[in-house]
Amino acid sequence: MTKQRIALITGATSGIGEATARLLAQNSFNLILCGRRKDRLDRLQQELQKLTKVTTLSFDVREKENVANAIQSLDDTWKPIDVLINNAGNAHGLAPIQSGDVADWDAMIDINVKGLLYVSHEILPEMVKNNSGHIINIGSIAGKETYPNGNVYCASKFAVDAITKGMRMDLNAHGIKVTAIHPGLVETEFSKVRFKGDEERANAVYKGYQPLNPEDIADLILFALTRPAHVVVADLVVFPTAQASSRSEERRVGKECRSRW
Repeated sequence: MTKQRIALITGATSGIGEATARLLAQNSFNLILCGRRKDRLDRLQQELQKLTKVTTLSFDVREKENVANAIQSLDDTWKPIDVLINNAGNAHGLAPIQSGDVADWDAMIDINVKGLLYVSHEILPEMVKNNSGHIINIGSIAGKETYPNGNVYCASKFAVDAITKGMRMDLNAHGIKVTAIHPGLVETEFSKVRFKGDEERANAVYKGYQPLNPEDIADLILFALTRPAHVVVADLVVFPTAQASSRSEERRVGKECRSRW
């Protein structure tokens, strides 16, 4: 009988993380769902435990001690984690570098970079000991190309790209796969957070064309996780068809192509 793999997903309470949790539950993965909003974690656990084994951990990835305490609290049945999906991340603000908000900068670096490192630091020793595992880091096209006013957010995602490449080199000898998925525009809570809850501004980002949805990225995650042992999807960039690049976010609306910026 094939062992059901255990997958830990950060940022599981919305967007890509939530869609991935649902898809992996349907495909015989046991799940450790992580996020800050315990009420959402509890609802998702109630839904998905009808399909598979599910446990939850509520913590903020930017709080190093809380990350360590939460993951170390797992009982022995959950500790041999096979899959780590570093999905938690946010954008805060959209401003020229000279007028950026330092609190926004701190939030993006703490969540997108340090949070990914804190969680990975807790999971990796067991994977190394077992000489197996798969890490999937959710990056962004902003980690491949910068765009106006995206300065620090882009820097944080460039860091994710660099960390992923370094992980792949360091962990290769231990049989651990490392995958990066870099989406273009995906319709989630991303823009609502970036624009501080301004619904009109957030909705305008997606107006007039079809962005990716979280389920599109979940499909790619499942694809990467189900390749044969000798195959690793290393680095994957995915756009909605209407988007051509990060810098201009050109999009096709009818027969016209226009720039978002």
